[in-house]
Amino acid sequence: MHIVLVEPEIPGNTGNIARLCAATGLALHLVRPLGFSTDDKYLKRAGLDYWHLVQIFYHDSIEELFEADADASYYFFSTKADRIYTEISFTQDDYLVFGKETAGLPEDLLHAHWDTTVKIPMRSEARSLNLSNAVAIASYEALRQLSFPSLQA
Repeated sequence: MHIVLVEPEIPGNTGNIARLCAATGLALHLVRPLGFSTDDKYLKRAGLDYWHLVQIFYHDSIEELFEADADASYYFFSTKADRIYTEISFTQDDYLVFGKETAGLPEDLLHAHWDTTVKIPMRSEARSLNLSNAVAIASYEALRQLSFPSLQA
């Protein structure tokens, strides 16, 4: 399974997500431009000493990612979606796609993939969840559905 961060802006969030990927065996895909340097101390600190366990891929655009694995299923997470993420039956090869902290995923991308755009339910008064929390919620639901492959229960 794959986690995709499209133009992440906050190094601490990306570091936390990298640590989650290290602990779960999920691949991490970062789509440029990034809002920080990969040498950032906050990124490194959030990922602790788990970096050697993370399989990271860098892409210059979301289209480049799509071309690299055209046959895969992609699920786009957005507060604007109608479907709830738990309605999806995830597979081992799926890509869970998240947008940048300040704006989420681009509207045109969501509209082009509306049938696979999902949300994590929350109160209407709240604008959004923290990116690393949203990735953790979605990742563990997908892993739960797959009976936590390769993880100790």
